[in-house]
Amino acid sequence: MSGGSEGAPLPAPQSDAGLADIDPHKAFGSKNAPVTMEVFSDFQCPACKTLFTTTNRRLMDDYVTNGKVYLIHRDFPLPMHAYSRVAARYARAAALLGKVEPVEQALFQNQEKWEQTGDVDGTVAAVLSAAEITKVRALVKGGTVDPLIDKDYNLGQTYRVNQTPTTVFHCKGQTYPFPGVMTYDTLKTFLDQLLSQK
Repeated sequence: MSGGSEGAPLPAPQSDAGLADIDPHKAFGSKNAPVTMEVFSDFQCPACKTLFTTTNRRLMDDYVTNGKVYLIHRDFPLPMHAYSRVAARYARAAALLGKVEPVEQALFQNQEKWEQTGDVDGTVAAVLSAAEITKVRALVKGGTVDPLIDKDYNLGQTYRVNQTPTTVFHCKGQTYPFPGVMTYDTLKTFLDQLLSQK
């Protein structure tokens, strides 16, 4: 894998079956934006952390807040990661309370720590109030978030996602899947291309 993104092939279009099952708690920006991006992500995956901390923060500022991109986080916990699904459950439960941002940030930023200890609960509790973490724990224990995670996972399989992160772009009835970490420059080039299509 070379570090340079020069000549990185941009995703090729596939026909778009339309967007299914968007959880508004895990989506950012305007759903009427010309481009929708679905990011299939695993909280225990180092590449997902890179994408989240480098590319997607800037994406939020430059494209999501001004209505150009609708960003959807999809849970795709890989079976090989011991705590991915636990982390997804906590993030999903926090999302239902409207607290997805601080929790996703805490999970990614402390990834090395909880990956070793399995202490997802403590990582999430650190950024929520006592009342919030109590609600989150109840949702996690109650099993209500598992079907939501499974829905995302199954959707990823229909796109043939086999690595995380995978970003799926939707624009004007076309779908463009991109596996792996996309640098901000590559992403910006591609988004500007999509946005300039008439």
